[in-house]
Amino acid sequence: MDRKAAKRVAVVGAGTSGLAACKHLLARGFRPVVFEAGASVGGLWTRTLASTRLQSAAAGYRFSDFPWPEGADEFPCHGQVVEYLAAYARRFGVDGCVRLRSKVVAAEYVGAGADDAELWAGNGEAFGGDGAGRWRLTVRHADDSHDTTQTYEFDFLILCVGRFSGVPNVPAFPAGGGPDAFRGPVLHSMDFSDMDDADAAALVRGKRVAVVGSGKSAFDIAAECADANGAELPCTMVCRSPQWLLHDVSVWGGLHLGHLYMNRFAELMVRKPGAGMASSLLATLLTPLAWLISKLTEAYYKKAIPMREFGMEPELGFAGAIASCKIGMLPEAFYDKVRRGGVVLRRSGNFSFCEDGLVLDGADGGCVVVPADLVILATGFRGDQKLRDMFVSPRVKDIVAGSPDTTVPLYRECVHPRIPQMAVIGYAESLTNIYAIEMMAKWVARFLDGAFRLPSVRRMERSVAEWGAYMRRSGGERFRRSCLGAVNIWYNDELCRDMGCEPRRKKGLLAEWFQPYGAVDYADIQ
Repeated sequence: MDRKAAKRVAVVGAGTSGLAACKHLLARGFRPVVFEAGASVGGLWTRTLASTRLQSAAAGYRFSDFPWPEGADEFPCHGQVVEYLAAYARRFGVDGCVRLRSKVVAAEYVGAGADDAELWAGNGEAFGGDGAGRWRLTVRHADDSHDTTQTYEFDFLILCVGRFSGVPNVPAFPAGGGPDAFRGPVLHSMDFSDMDDADAAALVRGKRVAVVGSGKSAFDIAAECADANGAELPCTMVCRSPQWLLHDVSVWGGLHLGHLYMNRFAELMVRKPGAGMASSLLATLLTPLAWLISKLTEAYYKKAIPMREFGMEPELGFAGAIASCKIGMLPEAFYDKVRRGGVVLRRSGNFSFCEDGLVLDGADGGCVVVPADLVILATGFRGDQKLRDMFVSPRVKDIVAGSPDTTVPLYRECVHPRIPQMAVIGYAESLTNIYAIEMMAKWVARFLDGAFRLPSVRRMERSVAEWGAYMRRSGGERFRRSCLGAVNIWYNDELCRDMGCEPRRKKGLLAEWFQPYGAVDYADIQ
């Protein structure tokens, strides 16, 4: 039997990262098994509102060797994205590896510990030195009649579970001020998005809806409620910290944001992790230019979008939003719905429940009651808890996601230095996630194929600490999201050097420094 085919590799999740991981493992001769809890491939995109669109243009949100079909929208809608991912799975034979309705409920490493190891897995290789270590997965399979639970063993585990699903983040409330005090239904955006489109529409129709949140999902839900009920029963959106939600990705007469923030010259203005003293000095010298670009970009969007008129001007500067991945796309004609009265925007630092709705802290120290029949909490997810809950070992639970004071400790954003024979793909964010995810998948597949070894555990931990310091510096209070937005090219350079590939992918000096980088630039790396 072929050595690669004999190695048992499990992939958990069949979203964008799971599909990419499986595709590149297949290309290198492995035969992975992909466990997907849902009924189809596509991950989070199979559980979003029908009106949801991509936050980045199709030209940037694509796999390097699989273009969108002709006729796709510039910002494809939910259905087009689901079909694109399904077509990718069919094209590369990934669908034949996926076991649908199969939820991994427990993962346990069986083998020698790694606490005191000098080299990852004993020798820095994917499958370890003696081959004795393995992952034991407990999987619950669901079908139309009953559920069954089975146990499997694998030589390597790849987690592609993402961080925006699974475990909802529900705020803490004072005694007597939680959802139990409200006489109507309260649900998280995850539950609302999981509903059938017709059922979701029926739930909000004819009701006063309050949506709590300031991210993309809150805007999408508020827009849907406005479409259903209009100004007669307006949807109130309660927002604490407005984010940069854009109507377009071009500024000042057609200059694409990629030319400002997604090329090598832009990254010269960033203090990159592990880049050395000269790079940090150059970034410091270019600070005035970075500030000017950010301010000019902010000025354009503040003029083009009535965010100031409705009290939705972000406190975070535009460059900071890029560096912390706090940017999204507005639902179509969102502020027109606000002007027509279908959406009412309210700012509040804290809120609680009362029998008739929500109680908001007023700017003057008083309280304001927002009447509601239904409350939807678009308050994010606890991705770290979702990651921890997968594991049996208390030790792994304790270290896999780091601490509240650190980023998730992944070398190259893929490998935990002290958890052998396991990789994570897609946990770090980017401005166009497929772009980052696919490079991670290529790196992991080549690692499993023996193209390179990992450095010592201590060296990996030093690198993790450097990247963690960068994330804290650039990401502010949300640094644990591990955003690659402002350093994606630098990150890809490191992956390329590991894989033995040329990091500079453009033809010509000007193109190399000033043209935006994207997934297509790395298409020949398989």
